[in-house]
This record gives sequence, structure tokens and C-alpha cells, in this order.
Amino acid sequence: MTRLVLILGDQLSHEGAALRAADPSRDVIVMAEVMAEATYVRHHPQKIVLFLSAMRHFAAELRAKGYRVAYSMLDDPDNSQSIAGELLRRAEEFGAQEVLAMRPGDWRLIAELDAVPLSLTQLSDDRFFCSDAAFAAWAKGRKQLRMEWFYHEMRRKTGLLMDGDQPAGGQWNFDHDNRKPAKPDLFRPRPPRFAPDTVTQEVLRVVAARFGDHFGRITPFVWATTRDEALAALAHFMTHSLPHFGDEQDAMLQGDPTLSHSLLSPYLNIGLLNPAEVCARAEAEWRAGRAPLNAVEGFIRQILGWREFVRGIHALEGPDYTARNALGATRSLPPLYWGAKTDMACLSHAVGQTRDLAYAHHIQRLMVTGNFALLAGIDPAQVHDWYLSVYIDAIEWVEAPNAIGMSQFADGGVVGSKPYAASGAYIDRMSDYCASCRYRVKDKTGALACPFNLLYWDFLIRHRERFEGNPRMAQMYRTWDKMDGERRATTLTEAAGFLARLDRGETV
Repeated sequence: MTRLVLILGDQLSHEGAALRAADPSRDVIVMAEVMAEATYVRHHPQKIVLFLSAMRHFAAELRAKGYRVAYSMLDDPDNSQSIAGELLRRAEEFGAQEVLAMRPGDWRLIAELDAVPLSLTQLSDDRFFCSDAAFAAWAKGRKQLRMEWFYHEMRRKTGLLMDGDQPAGGQWNFDHDNRKPAKPDLFRPRPPRFAPDTVTQEVLRVVAARFGDHFGRITPFVWATTRDEALAALAHFMTHSLPHFGDEQDAMLQGDPTLSHSLLSPYLNIGLLNPAEVCARAEAEWRAGRAPLNAVEGFIRQILGWREFVRGIHALEGPDYTARNALGATRSLPPLYWGAKTDMACLSHAVGQTRDLAYAHHIQRLMVTGNFALLAGIDPAQVHDWYLSVYIDAIEWVEAPNAIGMSQFADGGVVGSKPYAASGAYIDRMSDYCASCRYRVKDKTGALACPFNLLYWDFLIRHRERFEGNPRMAQMYRTWDKMDGERRATTLTEAAGFLARLDRGETV
């Protein structure tokens, strides 16, 4: 009897569990472009193009390997426009009662598949280093779940960057070497750009017609959409940018949105690259003497440590995780996140870059757009939806713990031991944004005071009862208490005035 094998848009790996179990002689591969997936949030047009083009290329590869593929294009008049609907349509078409799938990463899709009235088997997604069960076993009985300890365990498990039972270089983490500002450099290597082929050009036309009103520019579209292209991007990064990655990973520069970042996360997250091969390649560059240990360790930690950790958190915490709001933040997401004018240079650059490229690196997300939302008390559900919408690598399992947990502290400390709150001084130290800003980062109060300076103290005082006992934050409160009383009052008054202008929709 015919069996259906479902392949989702973020499962484009020939080594995926469902595809490995497929029998080309009797099974039908089901792939579907559906409006339900394209619109559950208003995805950036380039994100939609990446998914649809990569899916179409992958389907062609499967057909070339001899698989039968039932592929639903978005404009197919018979398309039910949902994953469950397409499974039922294909089941009727092929007389199938059984479906094999790889378990999705999003709770929304897990629930949808669970409700399909067919015999559906969901196999564990084994493209990761750590299974859900292994993460749950590691987490059991721990009072706190901290990425650093998990990362040590993963290093031991995989042997990556290990010399026997000791970490390479005598320490686990070289983060203190990776917090350097960067300087403009006309000769800094740029990521490769991939010209759209005929498949991608057709997808661009479809997406422009269907989703042209979504936030974000659809062109130029230069992302890889096949495994061969993703491998070329990987090779380029390893050769040209990895040696400088560590030094520049926290820096931000106007006019240089990528610095020495890899831009490989979209390809990892949809399956064109495998995390094991990426980490192994990075380690090989260090062992061959072509990249320094601080750069390679920092890069591998983002994948083996942080990426695996947040996936485990997402699975462990369950489907209500995105609804959490431990700090009671209720302010609506302001229009500046959708490109409205702002006088804050850092936010203007980060949001403008996001609009144009569907990309911003982790410090721009955490310490600029995320930090502002945290300090201003913006509803974390709206922040989560924004991040999920606008970034090309945003899939809920990886995005939600980063936004809800790390960025907004809305999970109450599951992901991090303290909120990532910072004044303008951090942004000034790690970027060149402040030099061109109307506000003055050195001003603590007054008409031109950096809003981050005002909101930082306002945030700490709003949440003093919760945080003043935190050992990592006690010094901040001691600093506040030593301030002149008039300055403290002025700071809070001016912060309230700024937030009132924000609420009224004025340009800030």
C-alpha cells in the first residue's frame, strides 16, 4: 500500500529521518507550499522566497534520485493551503492511509499533525547533536539550566575541540577575547552572493505578487537555495571570515552589516547544512593552523552550545512558552520596528538592515532591538512575533527561546540568570552608531540624553524588587543608590516623558 512521507520546508536534508526511512518503490514524498505557513506571521518576503525556492530545488533533487514527489505549489488551484489539508488531499489521491514524518520543530505544527485523521508516525529529528530525550535527561533535577554547563557536556560528548578529556587550549570558553570593536575595512571579505536561477526568479514573482505588502525588501535576493550553494557559502566563510570571526562577533558597524559573520544559520535551520559537518569543518581549520582558537571556539559554541541549548529549552518548556510574560510588559510594539522614523541611530540602522536583508547579527538583535524592547516594557509576545516575522533564519524553536528568554527575560530566568539590559555605553563601545546619532550617548539626562541611558535606570527601578537580590545585578542598584537624589528623580521623569512620546506615536 502507498505511504506518504511528509517533508517540511525546514527539513530539506537528504539525511533526514523520514527520508532515510522512505521506500522509493512504494512511497510518495509530499511537499507543500501553503498560505498557512506563509502567513501565520507576516514573514519577510526574502524569508518566504528562501523557503519556497529551496523546497522546489529539493523536490527536483528527490525526483532525480527516483522518488515520486507530490508537490503543491502555492498557486495550485487545488491547494488546500494547509499542511494537514495537503496530506488529506494526497491521501485521497494515492489511496494512502499511512503517513511518515519527521517531528516538526514548532509546537504549532506538531499539534496540526497530531490532529490529522490518518495513521501518522512522527520520527525524532536526529539532525541535531542532542535529542529532546537527552536534553530532558540532562536538565532533570537541575535548579538552573545554563548553556555553559550544557556546552561543556556537549564538547565531551562530541569530542569537538577536546584534547583527551580536557578542552583545547586549557579552557572551555574564550569569550573574553571576542568582545572587540571593529573598524571599517574596505578589504574585509564579504559573504558570497548567489544570483537567482530560473526557479528562484519564478518564486520571486510569486512572492512579490502575494506578499509584496509584507515588511521587507524582496530584492536583491542573494541567498543560497541549494545544498551546493550552501556548501559554497560554508567554504567561503571557513577560508575568508572564520579567522576574524571571534574578534568581530560582537561588533556593529554602519555600512558593514555582516562583518565576519557566517550567515550560515538559514541553511542550518532549513536543512541544507548539517551542524555536525559545519562544526567539524571549523575545528579542522583550527587544527590546520588556519584559524585561531578563540574564533573557532566562539563559532562552535554558537552551534554546539547555544543552538542545541535553545532547541532543548523549546522542547522542554512546551507550547505555552511563547505566552510567558514574567515582567508584565504590556506596551505595544512601536512603529519604529516596522521602519517608522526614529532619531536613535542604532535602532534606525538595525531595523533598516533588517528590512533590506532579512538579517541582523546576534548583537544587533540582543543589544539594540531586543534591549530597547526590554527596557521600554514592550509586550514580549509582540516582540516574539516581530523576530519570527522579519529574520530569514527565524524558526520558532530557535527564535522563541532567544526572544522570550534571552532577550526579554519573559520566561523569568529559564534561559538566562539575568536580563540583558544595558545603557547606551555598551552600544557606543561596540559600534560606530553613536557618532552619527542626534542623541548624545555621554548625556545621562537632558533633552539630548541617549534614551537607552534613561530607560536603563527606569527598567531597573521598575523591577527592583525582582532583581536587586540577584548577585549579578546588585552593583547596579548600589550605583543608583549613591546617585544624587535630584539626578535620580530627573532620570525617572525624563524616562517617563520619553515613553509617553513613544506611546503617542511621536518620532523618538
